[in-house]
Amino acid sequence: MLRSRRTSRLDMARMYTNESFPQQAVEILQQLGHDVETSHQAGNSGVAMPDEEVLSYAVREDRLVVTLNRRHFIALHSIRPDHAGIVVCTFDPDFDRLAHAGDAQLAEAVSHHGVLIRVHRPSSEK
Repeated sequence: MLRSRRTSRLDMARMYTNESFPQQAVEILQQLGHDVETSHQAGNSGVAMPDEEVLSYAVREDRLVVTLNRRHFIALHSIRPDHAGIVVCTFDPDFDRLAHAGDAQLAEAVSHHGVLIRVHRPSSEK
């Protein structure tokens, strides 16, 4: 059962997910109270949009970029720190866990603007 821990609009993040981010995780983030726009909704899917343009779109829309494309967006964070936030995730086939881990990382950040947030899949070792 998903329950939102969100108590105010200030807790909600405006996000933009590129094509690499799973739709199931998007839906969970939305259920948690986030305003998530996908590349498909923005009309940017299937056009091989370069990562620089993905980031530029998110900057114009004042949205955090959420992606599984870690290497390129970590590099872009260094080159262009004027973004609304970048969330790079390790792929996790458990989309519920992926979405909740991202939600928890966002909740810990004081500000998202210009911040690189890393969401890692938990280790399978015990």
